[in-house]
Amino acid sequence: MQGIDVSYSDEVGFLTKGDRDWEDWIMQLLLMAKKEIGKDNAQEMSINFVDEDRSQAINRDYRDKDRPTDVISFAIEDGDDGLDLAMFTQDPDFTEDIGDLFMCPSVIERHSKEYGTGFDREFGYTIVHGYLHLNCYDHIEPDEAKEMFGIQGKVLEEYGLPLYPDQLDEGRGK
Repeated sequence: MQGIDVSYSDEVGFLTKGDRDWEDWIMQLLLMAKKEIGKDNAQEMSINFVDEDRSQAINRDYRDKDRPTDVISFAIEDGDDGLDLAMFTQDPDFTEDIGDLFMCPSVIERHSKEYGTGFDREFGYTIVHGYLHLNCYDHIEPDEAKEMFGIQGKVLEEYGLPLYPDQLDEGRGK
């Protein structure tokens, strides 16, 4: 399995908080999710850490929801146009640009307290969730939600950040 090239923009200084190597921690989760969905080709993406004002502006402008949110994904390929990347992914030099995530650490922190999950589990949930959206997974329909949250559950369980049982089919739950 080839890797994921992640470029970061950190408007809030998140990556330098604490003594954790956040980029390594994020990469471990992303690679586990990539393996779980069977993606073997090289990928690239960006992760942008933003404050609540910027998160709210993006959410308002692109989703018509006037509130900050934990993560917003902008997938390059949403799976709706019928483009088959299989012919490209066989090329060892092909790198699939899957898109951009905009993450708001302060909203993730607030959610971790609201849901009683702890920051690490909530952050892991959010990064895997966003990554799956960039790879054409969604949770609008019940069968899609079951698949997507099932993958999230497996990845987080394997990493040591398990979901609660009621979250496997319905999302965040608590």
